[in-house]
Amino acid sequence: MTSFLTHRARVHDEGLPLYRRHSALRTCLTCFAPYGLRATYHHLTVSARVSRRLEMDPDALVRAVEELHEARVLWVARAEGYTAQRRAEKRAGLRRPAQPAWWNRPWWEQSPDRVWQHDPFLHPPLRLPDYVRRQNAVMDGAELPGCPACGDEGPAVSLPTGHGRAELCRTCARVLEPCPCGRRHSYEPALRVGWSGIWQRQHVTGTGEPNPHWPGVQGPARVEQLEAYEVVHPW
Repeated sequence: MTSFLTHRARVHDEGLPLYRRHSALRTCLTCFAPYGLRATYHHLTVSARVSRRLEMDPDALVRAVEELHEARVLWVARAEGYTAQRRAEKRAGLRRPAQPAWWNRPWWEQSPDRVWQHDPFLHPPLRLPDYVRRQNAVMDGAELPGCPACGDEGPAVSLPTGHGRAELCRTCARVLEPCPCGRRHSYEPALRVGWSGIWQRQHVTGTGEPNPHWPGVQGPARVEQLEAYEVVHPW
């Protein structure tokens, strides 16, 4: 498998057709995507203003991959330090980490960030390097104000689950307080948006600005329209 840096170089290569440089950006996301692949792609296309027509602004692809690269550099440095820390802890007899790494958090039903997989439009609005710095600080014990993911300090959105209510961040839909019933819940949009529409960048205009008409409802109102489903495993 080729590396992140190999595909980053292809995004920069002006001798390649734009569609191949665009595909290289997507491949970079299979190596590192802090918000999940679809949500991170959505974020980068908005942040870097990647137009529906790539020829309108080819440099937008470079802006996107460089934001991703900047975040990845921060992540790699922290991951190397975390690896050394865990080796020392294991030698001391601590087999289970006191604080698991945020990048190892599984995208399962109980993950507080799971909703970004179901609705890629609800990821944090932070630039990726800022998000990585924030997560590194939280992992290192810093008590940051607001939502642990995005920092929003506004009132949470209270969603019914059928067994109680859960509290979700009004900006990024991170689960701040799970339903007290103890059951597993998944929070999903009533109408999902397919990957093809996001990949074709229907959420931006020809100039790369956010499309106010697609996917329609956005912001806190989009969080309020999420539906909770109880997750029942067969085992």
